Amino acid sequence: MNIVLLGPPGSGKGTQAKMIADKYGVVHISTGDILRENVRNGTPLGVEAKKFMEAGKLVPDSLLIDIIKDRLAKDDVKGGWMLDGYPRTMPQAEAMDQILPNLGQKIDVVLNIDVPDAELVKRVTGRRMCKCGTTYHVQFNPPKVAGKCDACGADLYQRADDTEETVKERLQAYHAQTQPLIDYYDKRGIVATVVGVGDIKEIFGKVAVALDKI
Repeated sequence: MNIVLLGPPGSGKGTQAKMIADKYGVVHISTGDILRENVRNGTPLGVEAKKFMEAGKLVPDSLLIDIIKDRLAKDDVKGGWMLDGYPRTMPQAEAMDQILPNLGQKIDVVLNIDVPDAELVKRVTGRRMCKCGTTYHVQFNPPKVAGKCDACGADLYQRADDTEETVKERLQAYHAQTQPLIDYYDKRGIVATVVGVGDIKEIFGKVAVALDKI
């Protein structure tokens, strides 16, 4: 089973991706991870990508698709894959349609984890971090002492991009880019939308119902 995973920032997509990979035995491919891996390993594609990243520019689509194509050609994905973070735009989706037939592959399902914007703003703006790596949420996972880390006692902080204004901007950009993608794949009848609100296991139950039909 080949899955494209969609979901806005704060939707819990990463958590669900891990559970999907474990249950269905598909390889979880995060675009960011394979990009960094290519750069770290100094592959020809990584060397090229590094030039753009060091200049503070986005890696161009033509290079990204080559990196995806290279990853999907590896033996470990023959039992199925789940792409997370790609495609994000219509040109990327069209590029995917060009490369997959040559690899003898196709997208079986586009899993869309949908969460209302108001819920996402509440989730993201409530996040608190500690320098030791422990994370909290003022509502869903508060520390024992407000503003202090349970693990090391240090002061907690809010990331600069976790403010309401920034979150709303990111969501606006996500919807503008992703809605056309959902419409595009919906015409093929391969979109499965799951509402990502509630307990993690409860959401995964809905994900499993959707995937079991494929």
